[in-house]
Amino acid sequence: MKQNILNNYVSTNDFPVITRGKRKYLTYEGLEDSYVYILKKGIIKTSIISRDGREFNLNYINKMDIISLLKDEYSQFANAPFNIRVESDKAELYQVDRVRFWKDVNRDVDLQIYVKDYYRTRLLQSIKKMQQMLMNGKLGAICTQLYELYTLFGVEIENDQFLIDFLVSNEEIGHFCGINSASSVNRIFQQLKKEGVITMQNRYIIIKKLDVIQENVIF
Repeated sequence: MKQNILNNYVSTNDFPVITRGKRKYLTYEGLEDSYVYILKKGIIKTSIISRDGREFNLNYINKMDIISLLKDEYSQFANAPFNIRVESDKAELYQVDRVRFWKDVNRDVDLQIYVKDYYRTRLLQSIKKMQQMLMNGKLGAICTQLYELYTLFGVEIENDQFLIDFLVSNEEIGHFCGINSASSVNRIFQQLKKEGVITMQNRYIIIKKLDVIQENVIF
């Protein structure tokens, strides 16, 4: 998506900026809200909770982006589509009145382009997520999530080895993959460690064989 469009939009408007600390929720699934939120700085996680209380993680977002889905433009309030929780020490977010946002979209061609790309990207991500979940098995699902963490937080340290510069637990990884059994995630991690694909250092993941991770990902 054209990131400069969103940058220009927030820089030319005096939107309030709110700050939330680590593990604080910005909103909850189903909660009425009258704002569109745009991440300025930090890392947030989106997730949904099933009726039986199981959590399914959707995405980490670590760069400027709209983080709340844009429902109809006529209602002042809309139900939040998912939970939004801060995962970094703190996060800063632009808070934009949703009715005003839609008025701005309707009169700004560049912003319309951004919103169209936003929806298109989210749709493709949802389709890909379904494919990876249904066709890839537990190993493939976890490798897919490791590859996503690499694209978001990977830092090359030496000899094509990559540090995931973000602390994430096995339980959280399982929640991205629809795996609710911590023992299942641990078994797959032990398998990947035994094969020399990953290692752990001070609770951080290091990917030693990125090509093996990619072999288990449906692109």
